[in-house]
Amino acid sequence: MRPGRRYLYLTRARRSAACLLALAALAGGCGPGSGGQADRKSAMNMQQGAERADAVLQDTLAAVRPELKWNHGPSSDAGCTKGVAGAATGTGSVKRIITIMTVVSEQRRGALLGVVEGNWESRGYKITGVRKSAEVPAVYAETPEGYVLDVKVGGEGQFFLEAATPCLTDSSVRPPAGKPNTPDRSGEFPRRPDVQDEFWSI
Repeated sequence: MRPGRRYLYLTRARRSAACLLALAALAGGCGPGSGGQADRKSAMNMQQGAERADAVLQDTLAAVRPELKWNHGPSSDAGCTKGVAGAATGTGSVKRIITIMTVVSEQRRGALLGVVEGNWESRGYKITGVRKSAEVPAVYAETPEGYVLDVKVGGEGQFFLEAATPCLTDSSVRPPAGKPNTPDRSGEFPRRPDVQDEFWSI
């Protein structure tokens, strides 16, 4: 075989092998959203993961001064699947939301986002994205354990903190145990911020 043809043959073979590996990864649930971890059960279950997510959110709130007033947003959980058919894996993920009830003025939004981003970086969390928007800015991060975090601004300048667990061993999940520092806001979501602050609201 001539050197040029031999090189062409090897190149095609490598490309074919790469395609087969990519197809195998897709079928095994390695694509975004399905989580490669879905193939293996974690030593931690979903309830334990939810508690860890709650702790991360509370640590984030504690880093903000003056203190923000907050309440729980809706908690959700879903099973993790793999493959094209979406086969069950015996694992699931939990999402927790903190709704900020302090009115944050347009002038202070960048400062609050910066405080949260700086706190996450100081804890060794990886900043995975920043949405630079005048209306709905956001910062996204991930912890070394695979928890996905975000702080974002919604309608009327309302802030939300969110944490989603990686795929963990399936279990029942209880509501967050932490007590909010504002009256219960259960019911309609989102409830718009209604607490004025001498710093954040000016």
